[in-house]
Amino acid sequence: MIQLLTGFLAAAVHVVTGPDHLAAVTPLAIENRKKAWNIGLMWGIGHVAGMLLIGLLYLAFKSMINVEKISGYSEFLVGFVLIGIGAWAIVKTLGRFHFHHSHPHYHEKPSPQVHIHRHDHHDETNHTHIHSKSTVQNSITALLIGTLHGFAGISHFLLILPTLALPSVSESVIYLAGFAAGTISAMIIYAFIMGYIGQKTANFAYSAAFRNLRIIAGALAIAVGVWWLF
Repeated sequence: MIQLLTGFLAAAVHVVTGPDHLAAVTPLAIENRKKAWNIGLMWGIGHVAGMLLIGLLYLAFKSMINVEKISGYSEFLVGFVLIGIGAWAIVKTLGRFHFHHSHPHYHEKPSPQVHIHRHDHHDETNHTHIHSKSTVQNSITALLIGTLHGFAGISHFLLILPTLALPSVSESVIYLAGFAAGTISAMIIYAFIMGYIGQKTANFAYSAAFRNLRIIAGALAIAVGVWWLF
């Protein structure tokens, strides 16, 4: 139980104290709103997978390849990814604000019917459903970014080092299981909170608060990305 809790807490603190982690997930979670938890889940899975992959590369090929360089390049790439996510969030928000469009939807229940959603800056609040294609794309993006975060930063080795000091393989596995659970759980909770805030602000008149929230999230992602690079 001690190994499990230690791994869980170490991972949770690592996740929520990483500005690059939060800056990358926030725009995607706000965009998905009702399914924001899925963004946190996919990012957490990717992050754990990336850390395990870089760890295995280090153990298997430390004499053949420079794993530290791979980690360093990945960390540098994180900055560009954050800037890209922030720019995407702002452009998408402003695009929805300035342009309007209409498209039909078919519903079978309670009775077969086709109705049209029209979007502009006056009635965006009426459009509360999330396109499944966009949700899948955002989830895949979160998975890839989480994997990149897992590759980035030699500090991840420090978080896994306790496994080398544990007396048995089973205890090491328990620690890593706790670490994986802490990583995924912490980001699911954070993404859910961001999605909840996004959902509530989306219900405000003319969605001004929601648009501002998305723009702020995008600007923060760009700011953290620039800070990360320099």
